[in-house]
Amino acid sequence: MPEKNDNPRARRKPRKITPDSLGRIALHYLERYATSSENLRRVLIRRIRRSAEAHETDPDEQIPHVDALIIRYQQAGLLDDQAYACMRAESLHRRGTSGRMIRMKLAAKGVPSDAIDDALESLSELVANADLSGACNYARRRRIGPWRLRDRTDYRDRDLAALARQGFSYNIARKVIEAEDTEMLEAEAVEAKEF
Repeated sequence: MPEKNDNPRARRKPRKITPDSLGRIALHYLERYATSSENLRRVLIRRIRRSAEAHETDPDEQIPHVDALIIRYQQAGLLDDQAYACMRAESLHRRGTSGRMIRMKLAAKGVPSDAIDDALESLSELVANADLSGACNYARRRRIGPWRLRDRTDYRDRDLAALARQGFSYNIARKVIEAEDTEMLEAEAVEAKEF
């Protein structure tokens, strides 16, 4: 006996995509998620392809509508790749992501490289040493290095590897893991740049 699929979306056929429904899908997505123009384009094209496959229509007929919709939303201010890149870079930094990893994640979302550069530059204006600050954020959140309560020396290599997997350089990782005083380390990481 075949297994019953309890997911109602898996059982029903996707609706046929029209230019009006495409606009509703895009607005619904934008209400729920901050996104880049390219990522919204990918989401909409994926929906078009799924619908076209179910209804045996040509997906290429709807793609010009996607491009027009994205241009319209950019002009209206609903899509702003620069603002998205800055917001996402700051959010990832607070979670303890390195500048290198932030660049990769933004590029994966389709953010243009000049917007990524600007976002990382604005992040570096907020924090004197963004990578050291990010490494501290990650170490604090994961309770590694100086935030580890017991057996710090036993876990040194493991903690260094954890920071390396997050994209931090060996020097930054070592500085964080070998720090004796968390307050001094954090003060050095977040001190404001003097101009």
